[in-house]
Amino acid sequence: MKKHARNLALLIVLTAAGAMATTASLAGGNGNGNGNGNVGGGNGNGNGNGNSGAVSGNLNGNGNVGFGNGNGNGNGNFGFGNGNVNGNGNAGVANGNANGNTFNSSGNAGYMNGGTGNIGAYNGNGNKSSTSGNNNVGAVNGNNNGGTNNGNGNIGSFNGNYNGNSSFGF
Repeated sequence: MKKHARNLALLIVLTAAGAMATTASLAGGNGNGNGNGNVGGGNGNGNGNGNSGAVSGNLNGNGNVGFGNGNGNGNGNFGFGNGNVNGNGNAGVANGNANGNTFNSSGNAGYMNGGTGNIGAYNGNGNKSSTSGNNNVGAVNGNNNGGTNNGNGNIGSFNGNYNGNSSFGF
């Protein structure tokens, strides 16, 4: 019971923080207060990435419990006060990785990205062609594509996957 009460208290705190961040975004900030307070696997990934300007990409992917949460948040942002306080307060395995980074030598920023120019988490992996799975922003975009020029330029989550005669049976 203590564990559930603690998780509920954390959810309330994070919801309040998200509400404050949303209020701040009305004054010019973007991508704030996303992916908070989730329980399970694969939550709170790829938020607040690729923004230009000030007060963007903050307070994302926090307070998650489980596996693979809070990864690849607040990356590749330009300006002042970007990519802060991401991927914190996670419990479990493979949580809170590759947050608040700039681009690497492959032109990617975030966690477990393949291809080129991907920002966030789990983008551009398992493609048969180097022309697929590139320039995605978010989480789990542009993966496992067959053929050429598939799964590029997606924004959000779970877009541009298994296209172009994929051999994965989907």
